[in-house]
Amino acid sequence: MIVFPNCKINLGLHIVRKRTDGFHDLETVFYPLQLTDALEVLSPGTLQFHSSGIAIPGAPEDNLCLKAWHLLKKDFPAIPAIDIHLHKHIPIGAGLGGGSADAAFMLVHLNQRFQLELSQERLVAYAAILGSDCPFFVINQPCYATGRGEIMEPVTLDLKAWTIILVYPDIHVNTGWAFKQLTPKEPEVSLKEVIKRPVEEWKGLMKNDFEVPIFEAHPELAGIKAKMYQQGAVYATMSGSGSAMVGIFPKAGNFKTDYKSFVI
Repeated sequence: MIVFPNCKINLGLHIVRKRTDGFHDLETVFYPLQLTDALEVLSPGTLQFHSSGIAIPGAPEDNLCLKAWHLLKKDFPAIPAIDIHLHKHIPIGAGLGGGSADAAFMLVHLNQRFQLELSQERLVAYAAILGSDCPFFVINQPCYATGRGEIMEPVTLDLKAWTIILVYPDIHVNTGWAFKQLTPKEPEVSLKEVIKRPVEEWKGLMKNDFEVPIFEAHPELAGIKAKMYQQGAVYATMSGSGSAMVGIFPKAGNFKTDYKSFVI
């Protein structure tokens, strides 16, 4: 069976406080986009992981898809070994959550395929063990999120009337480094309130705290954002800790760039 894990964008992101467990509390607005990987699961068989498309760094046995299988196998020993093939299309290290999506889709698929009868709440709890972005992909609908990102509240938001353009300049931003550049603080205006406003009013109100230090380190990203506004975007931002840049344009809008881009 083949499933198609999709990516997400952060329409805004505030780092609120450092936690005693070493993580950070944040607030963000997640929005799913149909830029996808392809995840094929064959069973029963020998436990294997193969990949194609974009090269995935690290050892295959460390891939989050395998970690998702091991996580459920621990509590459900009857789950058989499976043969996993992942075709990677979502850019890696871009703030789009591709690896998290792959892991969450694996959890959901295993739950359905082997009739584990796990509730959405339990799947979210398993996903949180795998990574901070993973729980979103169990819900996979526009959400206002707090905590590490695992406390989610669905929001009414539909951007189908707009053209969303992703630009990926192939810059890898180390997330650990990025967090060290920030001083956590309570936002002046909560994203929960900003997201209720029309998209045309987001500019200047919807913010990503990571932009200041990351734009300083990679000024070309600031240049892409400025160029998006020059070419007609009503809102532009960096997704997560980058480096993918997001532009929301009027329908049928376009954006000319020398970097790799996706129109959604």
